[in-house]
Amino acid sequence: MTRAQLSVVIPAYNNGRTIGETIESILSQTGVDLELIVADHTSSDDTRAVVEAFLDDPRVTLLDTPAGGGAPRNWNRVTDAAQAPLLKLVCGDDVLRPGVLARQVEILSDPAVAMTACRRDIIDADGKVLMKAWGLRGIGQRIAGTTAVRKAVRAGSNLFGEPASVMMRTEALRDTGGWFGEFPYLIDQASYSRVLMTGDFAPDTEVGATFRMSTSQWSVALTKDQSAQARSFHHWLHDNHPDVVTAADVRQGDLRATLMARARRLSYTILKRRMR
Repeated sequence: MTRAQLSVVIPAYNNGRTIGETIESILSQTGVDLELIVADHTSSDDTRAVVEAFLDDPRVTLLDTPAGGGAPRNWNRVTDAAQAPLLKLVCGDDVLRPGVLARQVEILSDPAVAMTACRRDIIDADGKVLMKAWGLRGIGQRIAGTTAVRKAVRAGSNLFGEPASVMMRTEALRDTGGWFGEFPYLIDQASYSRVLMTGDFAPDTEVGATFRMSTSQWSVALTKDQSAQARSFHHWLHDNHPDVVTAADVRQGDLRATLMARARRLSYTILKRRMR
């Protein structure tokens, strides 16, 4: 088999109910040569058995991640196995829409682009759409990666979306230290920000993925810590990249992050009955 253009990686944990749909949405994509790598983080349900049913497809590899280390351990474990120059991480309860992989590979055919991201639909545990075409607020056109990082800080929010929305250069992620787990709630945005220091951000303005809200998500489990972690991350960026994120950016971002965390906690309370 020729070398894949794209590595799609799934850091799985107790996703038996949903990971079959996730995998099918990846393997059914057309117009791109891909490899799919799944790492099971010692799931206690039937996640592994569901994935094993796909192993007849030569594009699929199943790995094991020992217990412990939280999301950063499994995200880095599965990413370390990626062989292709481009990377997309998809959690085991999210779904890709047809055409998104080929579209994003084409965007990243420009070597000056380090990362792209699409809009996504937010769905509940049963797949019903809660919010349509979410994301890319204020970054709907190509901009320097450092500008994108600054905009996200000032918004106090992850403007790029969850990993299923994002595709990046594998080498850029590795060269900047891999998935950055110092701020657990912000593992995705913090990692994107380091990648974006290496090149441009070019958006994929179509809806290309879904993000499933669930009480097992880190975003639900860590609602009480959201604003504190966001503030710490903003200050980390300013300390390490003062030419990109200024003190004024941090002040604005800290305020908005606090307000966003309060709004998010309220939304989780309202939607709790629709999340399992």
